[in-house]
Amino acid sequence: MLFWLLPLLTVLPGGDNEYGFEEPISFRVIAISSFYNRSCIQSLFSGWLGELQTHKWDGISDTIIFLQPWARGNFSNKELMELEKVFRVQIVRFVQGFHHYAPQLQLEYPFEAQMTAGCELHPGWVSVDFLRIAYQGSDFISFQNNSWLPSHKNGGIAQRVCTLLNQNQQEKKMIQYYLSNICPRFMLGVLDAGKAALQREVKPEAWLSSAPSPGPGHLLLVCHISGFYPKHVWVMWMRGEQEQPSTQRGDVLPNADGTWYLQVTLDVDTGEAAGLSCRVKHSSLGGQDIVLYWDHHRSMGMIFLAVILLLALLTGLTFWFWKCW
Repeated sequence: MLFWLLPLLTVLPGGDNEYGFEEPISFRVIAISSFYNRSCIQSLFSGWLGELQTHKWDGISDTIIFLQPWARGNFSNKELMELEKVFRVQIVRFVQGFHHYAPQLQLEYPFEAQMTAGCELHPGWVSVDFLRIAYQGSDFISFQNNSWLPSHKNGGIAQRVCTLLNQNQQEKKMIQYYLSNICPRFMLGVLDAGKAALQREVKPEAWLSSAPSPGPGHLLLVCHISGFYPKHVWVMWMRGEQEQPSTQRGDVLPNADGTWYLQVTLDVDTGEAAGLSCRVKHSSLGGQDIVLYWDHHRSMGMIFLAVILLLALLTGLTFWFWKCW
């Protein structure tokens, strides 16, 4: 099934001609349902290619919303309508299943259930499918090798649910078919349709600042990196060629334009800030790292402050002369 798309894998992000790609690529559907009582439920359903949201479910029209122009992949309208139909049925079963089993399983309202289902393509073109359901944020049950399995944390309750679900052979065959056949084909079609957008590279911008002091005699140095794509970036505070192990990396956060932002900090003694630099490596830079020196930043800051003070002084003198005149 995957053979006809092998040439595509040689040009995917992070790929090389010999091995196709270096890191797993996944497509997954995420469902989060909050059960307030038997008549009040709030659910959110979304589709993700890696860490990029590509689809969401419109609960009013019961249709898939494509968040990217290429998110339809190479599926026909007929195939997409069939996916919508299957998804609509599975949403109802997911919600009704928890309602149905709530009394038997002694589930107390309000509670929350989560589900993630999809497939992951590994180097060597090996497809691995997954389906996991969580209750109150903890693993509950999973679907593996055409069978429902309980988690260790919720053994007793989860085991009873799996026993019931495993009796429906037709349902299990359908789930396995969509996970192991439809999902990989759909994901590869989306990758093919969106490869121009997914392969784009945007160079980061970087600047330095200092945050409020963490204590007397200390400086908190901050390296800001923004506007880069793809998401993977390497940033480190350095002294010469020596990495500073106390470097603290924040979360990589999305910008409104689809690029990413990151802060990397370093807590140092005031007297040890001289000679430090922030180094940034990113695929868009073509091996030309960005290196920002704290000494240069401090010098520029002093020059800026001196200019501000000079302008303030000139403004004051001008006002004084005008008043005396």
